[in-house]
Amino acid sequence: MKARGIIMLGGRGSRLKPLTEYISKHLLPVYNKPMVYYSLSSLIYTNISEILIICNKNDLNIYKKLLKPIAKKYNIKFSFEFQKKIGGGIAESLLIGAKFINSCEKIVLILGDNFFYGREFPRLLKKAMSKKNKSYVFLSPVKKAKNFGVAYLDKRKKLKKIIEKPSNSKSNLAVTGLYVYSTNHINNLHKLKRSRRGELEITSFNNRLLKNDKLDYINLGQGITWFDLGSFNNLYQCSEFVKVVENRQGKKISGLL
Repeated sequence: MKARGIIMLGGRGSRLKPLTEYISKHLLPVYNKPMVYYSLSSLIYTNISEILIICNKNDLNIYKKLLKPIAKKYNIKFSFEFQKKIGGGIAESLLIGAKFINSCEKIVLILGDNFFYGREFPRLLKKAMSKKNKSYVFLSPVKKAKNFGVAYLDKRKKLKKIIEKPSNSKSNLAVTGLYVYSTNHINNLHKLKRSRRGELEITSFNNRLLKNDKLDYINLGQGITWFDLGSFNNLYQCSEFVKVVENRQGKKISGLL
């Protein structure tokens, strides 16, 4: 089943100021590599060879230069688009990439500040990519789920609903920044209403798919490490994690070049 990838590299990076006043957060180092390498490798290692980069207009030329040697080494065809307005929402990326999406059956959308590591991760992603006419969110158990979109399961472990940053969460399943969509599910996205924040909310879109029995989930569980790198604390912890794994095992994580 033909799949393409989209990496979201926009946003304000407000939790990483003052650093992000002058540089895209996705270029910040996570131990010994720029942050974007980690989300990019998640796509490359699952044999996705056509990738759309959506970034802020001011960063466009930087990413073109950064990714040029990777395109050559792995035979990746990169396309580039930029958000006209920062803060349009994650779901807006699917509208920006409409032409890119049209000619494939599956689209893998990953946020550029998300880190995934584990032996089973590529297999689980490929599993979601192979399921016809089904879209997927990827969940991970966390201590403070209320900081994320939170998934609620019913007694049969079926996905019931997703609530964005609930004040009091009874579930510990956070929705990560990785989504796999059947492209025929995206056709009516333009009908989605913007939130009070002026965003096309990915949670609203996912709940609409769920209501129509088009959305399922994959629980990454405890064997796969996930970080949201949007804060200094997580940025530091993930850098330490990469450092320990690489130094002890002698194995490069996301060593694209």
